[in-house]
Amino acid sequence: MSGAKHNNGKLFVISAPSGAGKTTLVREIMSADPSLRFSVSYTTRLQRHNEVEGQAYHFISKESFNRMLAHGDFLEHAEVFDNNYGTSRHSVTELLDSGSNVLLEIDWQGAEQVRRNMPECETIFILPPSITELEKRLRGRATDSDDVIARRMGDSLADLGHWAHFDYAVINDELAQAVGALQTIIAGNGEAHKTTANSIKNAAKQLLN
Repeated sequence: MSGAKHNNGKLFVISAPSGAGKTTLVREIMSADPSLRFSVSYTTRLQRHNEVEGQAYHFISKESFNRMLAHGDFLEHAEVFDNNYGTSRHSVTELLDSGSNVLLEIDWQGAEQVRRNMPECETIFILPPSITELEKRLRGRATDSDDVIARRMGDSLADLGHWAHFDYAVINDELAQAVGALQTIIAGNGEAHKTTANSIKNAAKQLLN
């Protein structure tokens, strides 16, 4: 399977630090383009009150996750915040072979694995407009304690350092503009959003300094 070509559909991998708003962006772009398909990941994380099984994630036990991992069922997998996440290899392949463009919302570690297994994929990193806004969004969830928020903030700052390893970057400042940028990339016209573009490099430099 490694490196197999899928000529019918295109796989787009979207990653971001926690709090950057990638889940909202994915929901918006999926709503705007019903032809896009979303690959729902598996996780051992506890289900939040506003999450629906099979929509946000497939919520499974660690034992079930480990069985799938042993059987080679995951295209990628990672441990984040003491929880396991994985993408079904079969589900993604089936969608691509049907001719659908597929969105995969995963962390940067998973994106690296997918890039190795399916190098024809295109990777997109979502950047917050500022560090202050990143923390505001994390606190706005009202689901985590101060200690957890502090830990997530530290990990999010570390995750930001991986933006340049992606093909494209989108700054999620104004929602409609960010959605438009993603649509442009998926349509194959995303040159201005490549991580090698000066405007993107300058924005990332300001964010990280």
